[in-house]
Amino acid sequence: MSGSTGVGNVPRQQQTSGGRRGGGRRSREVFRASESQHPQKKDASDDQQDLKSPPPACTDFDVAYFEAYAHIGIHEEMIKDHVRTEAYRDAVMQHQSFIQGKVVVDVGCGTGILSIFCAQAGAKRVYAVDASAIAVQAKEVVKANNLAETVIVLHGRVEDVEIDEQVDVIISEWMGYTLLYESMLGSVITARDRWLKHGGLILPCTATLYLAPITHPDRYNDNIDFWRNVYGIDMSAMLPVAKQCAFEEPCVETITGENVLTWPHVVKHVDCYTIQLNELESISTRYKFQSMMRAPLHGFAFWFDVEFSGPANSSIITPSQSPLIGISDDDPVDDIPTKKRTNLNEPLVLSTAPEDPPTHWQQTLIYLYDPIEVEQDQIIEGSVTLSQSKENRRFMNIHLQFSSGGRSFVKESVFR
Repeated sequence: MSGSTGVGNVPRQQQTSGGRRGGGRRSREVFRASESQHPQKKDASDDQQDLKSPPPACTDFDVAYFEAYAHIGIHEEMIKDHVRTEAYRDAVMQHQSFIQGKVVVDVGCGTGILSIFCAQAGAKRVYAVDASAIAVQAKEVVKANNLAETVIVLHGRVEDVEIDEQVDVIISEWMGYTLLYESMLGSVITARDRWLKHGGLILPCTATLYLAPITHPDRYNDNIDFWRNVYGIDMSAMLPVAKQCAFEEPCVETITGENVLTWPHVVKHVDCYTIQLNELESISTRYKFQSMMRAPLHGFAFWFDVEFSGPANSSIITPSQSPLIGISDDDPVDDIPTKKRTNLNEPLVLSTAPEDPPTHWQQTLIYLYDPIEVEQDQIIEGSVTLSQSKENRRFMNIHLQFSSGGRSFVKESVFR
């Protein structure tokens, strides 16, 4: 995520049992955004205005969260994620005709890189909002690039800062692990309802969260089977503790398409033009998978896509037609391969799927304590619920229920 404003990613913590977990960031069906699909509710006189949920109050957890985002390491990790950063840069380039001469809000601006991309694309004014102290450095970055007249850095929550005009564009890198962990999307919703003009643009406009069962014998062997024979000593008495430590909480790791047992299931499709705050409190879905191979089932993986598209039937400027000032599309930030679109006018998608180039979001894995052998074509079905923690809305409770081969299982995890 770009930063924090009542939103953002929290610092990634290393998990010694393998992979990262709790307290970090970061991950498809896509639909084009159009006014008919996205009846926005920008006017105070709108009949639905009274139905909107009030933004959440700032809590001690939020304060700690914002303080964590003052650490430069978090922003360095995000910026060095070239798949992520180049996708946003390309999205700004692709939508330059919407941004040029317009007013933009960057929700959770962090170091201000997305705000600067928008200024280079010709934005009339950019409000760069962040509740973390990183906003102080962002202001200096803006000044060093001679953009202080265009980019206005506001240090505070989106819920609290004041902007005395309506805006044409909202840009934000709000996605957390499992897409919705950290609840930064709530601040984008608040910015939309406070400032976005009718017919305005949101980047990204949609997001889709996926779930699929996975097999991962290497991970299980490294963390569990290791204890069966340690320098010739039977240490299998450590297995229950090892399983608890390695698999109790969600793990943020990178897997490949070879680890995935079935086609994915869509857990949630998010339309940033219409989604409401109360929809983020709890998300439930039922799924039914059919294994494509015989393999041990070790758990389930979440990943996500986001799409950057403008209103339907719009004229989109491609990077080759109008590049950002000082940035050449022929000189990528790094040589990491990215998924190329065959048609530059089709929607740009940033994916965290296992088969795509890796990102700092990786994938979020929910491991079972013991693997289950499944046969080819065997059915795996059940339900999953993702809900905001009552303790801290930035935490996520994951309730996973499934049955296969005549047996039923439940796995409860807390993403904190």
